[in-house]
Amino acid sequence: MKTVRVLAVTLSLLAVVTGCSRAATSDSSSPATTGGGTPATEVRLAYFPNVTHASALIGLDKGYFTQELGSGTKLTPTKFNAGPDEVSALLGGSVDIGFIGSGPAINAFSKSDGETVRLVAGATSGGAQLVVKPEINTPQDLQGKIVADPQTGNTQDVSLKKWISDQKLTGVNIQSEDNAVTLDQFRKGAIAGAWLPEPWSSRLVSEAGAKVLVDEKSLWPNGKFPTTVIIVRKDFLTQHPQTVQAVLKAVLDANNLAATDPNEAKAAVNRQLKSLTGSALAQPVLDSSFANIELTTDPLASEFPQLSQDQVTAGIAKSPAKLNGFFDLAALNTVLTAAGKPTVSAAGLDQK
Repeated sequence: MKTVRVLAVTLSLLAVVTGCSRAATSDSSSPATTGGGTPATEVRLAYFPNVTHASALIGLDKGYFTQELGSGTKLTPTKFNAGPDEVSALLGGSVDIGFIGSGPAINAFSKSDGETVRLVAGATSGGAQLVVKPEINTPQDLQGKIVADPQTGNTQDVSLKKWISDQKLTGVNIQSEDNAVTLDQFRKGAIAGAWLPEPWSSRLVSEAGAKVLVDEKSLWPNGKFPTTVIIVRKDFLTQHPQTVQAVLKAVLDANNLAATDPNEAKAAVNRQLKSLTGSALAQPVLDSSFANIELTTDPLASEFPQLSQDQVTAGIAKSPAKLNGFFDLAALNTVLTAAGKPTVSAAGLDQK
C-alpha cells in the first residue's frame, strides 16, 4: 500500500510539472501553430446568401463544417444580407467567425482599434459588376441617374463611390437597398444601374435586360481582388485555434469540390439559396455567377492598403485605416501545409 501511495504522489507531481511545461510552451508561441487552446463547444458562423459566399454555402450543404468540427462542437450558421450588420454582430460578440466583404472587414478592425477581429483567410476573388440599362454606354451617361448598391459602407458601395470619383462624375445619385429590391427597381425602370455582387449582377443581366458596363476585375492587377474574406473574433482565435483550423479545413474541402466537381458545387450552392431565399437560381445565372468568381483561401493581402485608401476616396473614411496586425494566417497556413498546398502571404500586415 505504501508503494502504491508513493507511486500515486509521484505521478501527480509529474502531471503538474508536465502541465506547467505545456503552459509555458503555449504562452511563448502562437496557439494556431502549437495546437494550443481547446475546441469550442459552439461556432457561430456568419455568411451571406450570395454566390460570392459559395464556399460557405457549399460547406453547409455538404456538411463539411460539421464533419471537420466533430461531434463536440455545435455549428450555428447565421445569415446576413450586408457587411455592416455582420460587423455589428462580430463586434458585439454574437458571431464568432464571419464570411464578409473586404470593406466591412477593414471597418471591423478599424472600429475596434485593431483589438477585436483578425483576418484569417480569403474566400472569394472577383464577382462584382456595375450593370446598367442598355442605353448606358459611357460613365458620363450616368450623370443625373440613380445607381444602386447593397448598403452604405459595404464592399460594393465603396467600389461604386471610388469609381464615380475616378470618373469625375458629380451628378450620380447612389441608392443603397436590398438586392432583391434593386432587381425590382431596375425592372420598373426606377434606377439606371447597380454595382452588385453575384448572383445579383447576373440576375439583372439575365432577368431584367441589363448589361455589364464595368467588371470590377478590370480595375485590379491581374484581375484579382478580395471580394469575400473570413474574419474571426480575436478572443475566439486565441482560445480555440483548433476550431478555427477545422472551419478553414471545411472551406478548403468546399473549394476542392468546386475545382473537381463544379456541377455538384453549383448544385450545392443552389440548394442553399433555395432554402435561404425561397427560390433557386436559373442555370444560366448560376453558370454566369460561377464564371465570374474564383474561390481561393488567399486573402490577397497586398491589395488591402489600396482598399483602405479607396474608403477615403469614396468618402466612407476620413483617413486610411491602419492595418498592421490585422492578418493572422497561421491557422490557414497550417491547414494548407497539411493539405500539401502552398502557403499564402500576409504582405507584412500580420506585424504590428
